[in-house]
Amino acid sequence: MVSETIIVARAVEVALGGNPVLQGVDLDVARGEIVAVTGPNGVGKSTLLRCLAGLRTADAGEIAVLGGPPRDEPAFWRDVAQAGDEPAWYPGLTVREHLELMGAVHSAPRMTVGAALAAFGLEPRADAAPFALSTGQRQRLTLAMTLLRPSRVLLLDEPERGLDTEFRERLAAILRDYAAGGGTVVMATHDPGLAEAVRSRRVVLADGRARSTV
Repeated sequence: MVSETIIVARAVEVALGGNPVLQGVDLDVARGEIVAVTGPNGVGKSTLLRCLAGLRTADAGEIAVLGGPPRDEPAFWRDVAQAGDEPAWYPGLTVREHLELMGAVHSAPRMTVGAALAAFGLEPRADAAPFALSTGQRQRLTLAMTLLRPSRVLLLDEPERGLDTEFRERLAAILRDYAAGGGTVVMATHDPGLAEAVRSRRVVLADGRARSTV
């Protein structure tokens, strides 16, 4: 059985400040697959994710996500969810209210607010403001908001940031379930344990190029 290809990148090149970052990167990601993009700082992991999200235009090459070029437009974001830098929190809204707001703007959220609070260990802090949370708790809220909304593709930039070992294991289970349901995940990570726990195919970025591993 041939798997549906969800993400295709061909000969992608990006230069930042005149310096080449991505040089001829090729990538194919199938439906239900988790790909972990690894490599040291500065090799272009975040840049590649921004290109896949349509937030950065490649200088050369082609990218298709869900059959078309990625664009920073509502139609694209109906199917694609991203978690990268910490979002701008709404002043005066609690953790619960941030999740309720995310659920309210999407017609078919993937989970209820209560389920998201439980899955991401935020029930004891549900009535706190995000600014009152620890770094790890805010990261869990970011991920909860991202996973609560419906999507077919997840783009995650270092989702392990600020998370302890126990919650990284729980996150791995959440991502495996997402992929088992037909979702596609591309994540940049520095954590080989997380990459292994989600049963990912690893793509190593080095010298601006991508190399797939088991």
